Amino acid sequence: MKVDAPLYSFDAPEPEARRLEAKGYAGAFTFEGPHDPFFPLLLAARATERIELYTAVAIAFSRNPMILANIGWDLQQLSKGRFILGLGTQIKPHIERRFSMPWSHPAARMREMVLAIKAIWRCWQTKERLEFRGEFYQHTLMTPAFCPAPTEYGGPRIFLAGVGPRMTEIAGEVADGFFVHPFNTLESLRRLTLPALERGLERAGRKRSAIEISSQLMICSGSNDEELERVRLSTKGQIAFYGSTPAYRPVLDVHGWGDLQPTLNRLSKEGKWAEMASLISDELLEAIAVCAPMKDVAKQVRARCDGKIDRVSLVGHWTKDPDVWDDVLRALAEG
Repeated sequence: MKVDAPLYSFDAPEPEARRLEAKGYAGAFTFEGPHDPFFPLLLAARATERIELYTAVAIAFSRNPMILANIGWDLQQLSKGRFILGLGTQIKPHIERRFSMPWSHPAARMREMVLAIKAIWRCWQTKERLEFRGEFYQHTLMTPAFCPAPTEYGGPRIFLAGVGPRMTEIAGEVADGFFVHPFNTLESLRRLTLPALERGLERAGRKRSAIEISSQLMICSGSNDEELERVRLSTKGQIAFYGSTPAYRPVLDVHGWGDLQPTLNRLSKEGKWAEMASLISDELLEAIAVCAPMKDVAKQVRARCDGKIDRVSLVGHWTKDPDVWDDVLRALAEG
């Protein structure tokens, strides 16, 4: 099982990326928040040699297939084949009101976007005519002046993020990898995520080995009782934030907690974040997050992931210091 880590720095990621590589992490990822997720990976690619670099995630629908194809192609070449293009949809209000871009049929649109990007890369690599015509995207013009030269690396792999069954099926059908959202439980993984991926793989006539499953796991740990209580409260706040999103309700429904979602959504619109966190029970916290003393975290991660997950990211919303995971990383490597 590969172990990855967040790459937090957007303006000087080189030392951080080198440090993660030296520690033995398989991958380092950025996410689309206050800053663009691609620029730090350009700098990290020049500063490292082995570690895989990827976005987890970049917002697909704020861009178009040609823009993403250009960015992905360039980062793949600059990293010498170590880049993964990780894409997610975001939600309708952000796409329409923050990015001023169209929103419709997100699963079908994402499927077509992945196929369009791959068609563009084939054009660049093999010089075949660009002739992609879909419902949402059409790419039929590629002149020599705008066509990159073929390379030994080709285009990168594409990973998709999803929670609902339709998007998860699309990942199984057309993507090279799938990001399991940190708002997940072992039961939701078994009953929702893995069966949906299998349906997508079967529809495309692909085997399980054709796709790499990556999971971000929220870790709730601490060195003493006071710190642990603070971390548990912080993690409950993050779970409440995720749980307020209607699209994530299926995870709660698996456990019979679905009625909590509309309440969290209403409170989020009222800005009552502390009240939201207070509604997250210890049972819900421990179903979603790995809650254990640091010495037992690796064991709990393996119990949750072995046989199901190919790569894992340890996410503590209470720390950005990679040193806290050293013993966990070592134990996972030894295992």
